[in-house]
Amino acid sequence: MHFIFSDEAVLLFDFWRVHSPTGMALSVLVVLLLAVLYEGIKVGKAKLLHKTLESLPATNSQQFILGPDQDSTGSRSTSDNRTRLRWFLCYFGQSLVHVIQVVIGYFVMLAVMSYNTWIFLGVVLGSAVGYYLAYPLLNMT
Repeated sequence: MHFIFSDEAVLLFDFWRVHSPTGMALSVLVVLLLAVLYEGIKVGKAKLLHKTLESLPATNSQQFILGPDQDSTGSRSTSDNRTRLRWFLCYFGQSLVHVIQVVIGYFVMLAVMSYNTWIFLGVVLGSAVGYYLAYPLLNMT
């Protein structure tokens, strides 16, 4: 296989057939936006983890990450149960965001595997634009 400059391609699904320069330009734009979205989700996932850790009490955040220790009385307080529920919901949300990131990443990878140079350049440009736009948001609080 080798990269080709062509305005014809089949991308991701059988119904996404490109047969014209206009169709290729629109397809490159869609793939570019997918790559930007992928970079944005990576940053969003990191910010979500940071906010989750900040929202937990300082003593409990390390305990939940490293694993709970055994309570000598065997009972938990209501506050501790709420904290655990909040931690579980945040962790579940992070898992969903991770699945979305993986799916979009595979879509972008499969688009590149069409070996169309225009699509490849769209992914590279989208990744660069996404990084440029999203990573400064990590420093904002």
